[in-house]
Amino acid sequence: MSKTVLITGGTGLVGSRLTELLKEKGYNVRFMTRNPKKSSDIALFGWDVGQGTIDESALENVDYIMHLAGAGVADKPWSKERKKEIRDSRTKSTQLLKDTLEKNAHQVKAFISASAIGYYGWDSGGVWKKEDSRFGDDFLATVTKVWEAEVDEIDKLGIRTVKLRIGVVLSEKGGALKEITKPIKWGVGAPLGPGDQYMSWIHLDDLCNMFIYAMENENTTGIYNAVAPNPVTNKELSKLSAKMLNKPFFLPNVPGFVLKLILGEMASMILGGSRVSPEKIQQAGFRFDFTEIKPALQNLLT
Repeated sequence: MSKTVLITGGTGLVGSRLTELLKEKGYNVRFMTRNPKKSSDIALFGWDVGQGTIDESALENVDYIMHLAGAGVADKPWSKERKKEIRDSRTKSTQLLKDTLEKNAHQVKAFISASAIGYYGWDSGGVWKKEDSRFGDDFLATVTKVWEAEVDEIDKLGIRTVKLRIGVVLSEKGGALKEITKPIKWGVGAPLGPGDQYMSWIHLDDLCNMFIYAMENENTTGIYNAVAPNPVTNKELSKLSAKMLNKPFFLPNVPGFVLKLILGEMASMILGGSRVSPEKIQQAGFRFDFTEIKPALQNLLT
C-alpha cells in the first residue's frame, strides 16, 4: 500500500516540483491549504493559521509531513506588519501542526521542515558555515531561529524531525534565478552591490530530492544545510547566466545604496552573502545531481 505525504505550502515553487517527484515515486500526496474548495487533483484539507483552525482529518493515514508553509520573504516590502506575517506564518503554522499531532492519534513517522541559511546572518563573508555555526542577529536569522525552535517541539513528541536550511533555489520557473535573469534578458545585466558576495545555491530538483531523501532515510535527523557544494559569487552567477542567454554583461555594478533606496531593509538579502557547506548531508549519503553552477544553469537556461 502506497504511503501518504501531507505537504504544507504545496503550491509554491518547491512544493509543486516536490509533489511531481513524490507522485512519480508512487506516494499519495495531500495539501494543507487556505482554500480547500479549489479544484485540484490533489486531496485538499483546510487550515487557517491566523485563526488557529485546522481540518484534523488531514492527518488520517498520513505517514510523513513536509512543512514548507511560510510567507515569501522577498514578495513584499518589509513593513512592520509584513515582518510579523513572515514570522507568524512559519512559527504559528508549526505550532498548529504540533498541537494537532499532540491531541490526535496518528501514524506520522517523520516531519521534514524547511528552514533557511538565513539562520547564519546577512553576511558571513567567505567563512564556511556549517550546521553548528552560530546564528546571526538580523531579522531573518531571528525568524529562522524561532521557526526551528517550534519544529523542535514536534521532535519532543517522538516524531523524527529534519530541518533543511535552504539556500538560493535555482529554477527556470521562478524564484531567485528568474529575478537575476530579468535585467539580463533586457540587456542591462550587472552585478548587484559589491558582486563578490557569496550565493549558496541549490538546483530545485536537488532540493526536492533532498526532502525525499530525508523523509525516506530513517538515519537522517536534525539540521542539514540544503545547498550545493560549490557556492559562487553574485558576479559569477550573473555573468554566467548572461553567457548562457547570449546577452551582454558589461555594465558597472548596481551600487548598494541604490538597492537600499529601492528595497529598503530587504536589500540586505542581496548585498550580503554566506558560504554554506552541505558536507553533513553528503556524509549522510545524499548525492547531488548538480554540484557546479555551470551545468545547473545549462540545465535551467538552455
